[in-house]
Amino acid sequence: MGISRDSVHKRRKTGGKRPIVRKKRKFELGRPSANTKMGPKRIRTVRTMGGNTKFRALRLDTGNFSWSSEGVTRKTRILDVVYNASNNELVRTKTLVKNAIIQIDSTPFRQWYEAHYGVTAGRKKKQHTEEKEEVSQSNHVKRKIASRKDDSKIGQLLDDQFSTGRLYACIASRPGQSGRCDGYILEGKELEFYLKKLKSKKAK
Repeated sequence: MGISRDSVHKRRKTGGKRPIVRKKRKFELGRPSANTKMGPKRIRTVRTMGGNTKFRALRLDTGNFSWSSEGVTRKTRILDVVYNASNNELVRTKTLVKNAIIQIDSTPFRQWYEAHYGVTAGRKKKQHTEEKEEVSQSNHVKRKIASRKDDSKIGQLLDDQFSTGRLYACIASRPGQSGRCDGYILEGKELEFYLKKLKSKKAK
């Protein structure tokens, strides 16, 4: 029997049985879930109603993630799945689904931050890094970077993550439908909320 999305086979609200009036229809079909895993990119196309196409991502290892407070988006590697509100099994099997909390590589964002503000992200790294050779810059560029330094404050929690090289992010796209794993970096109250959840999960 195929997967069906109809409600014809279900009982009434009162618990009574409905009479079977017709067979299954093509427009009521459902398909198996993609269960997108981490790994080298593997995408399959699925023909859908009206000749449209869905992109079924079976494996993904990168995605576009936005740093909303800075208005920056970068393509980066997906490193791990750490939390899923709907099902712990999806964390154990490292399944990429919408709204899953994952860890991504912080390098592209750190490089942008250092180039934009002229300040190192992650205080621990700041102490251990050796002095780099200064890149020659015009006076105009130096003044521009200096004027930005006042706005270069990021939250303590985010700063700590930069020193580990991993950032917490949330998936906003649907990998099984669009074939992409895009999302945003967690910040502020949302980051605090999920860090509490992760801590309580470890304590169990």
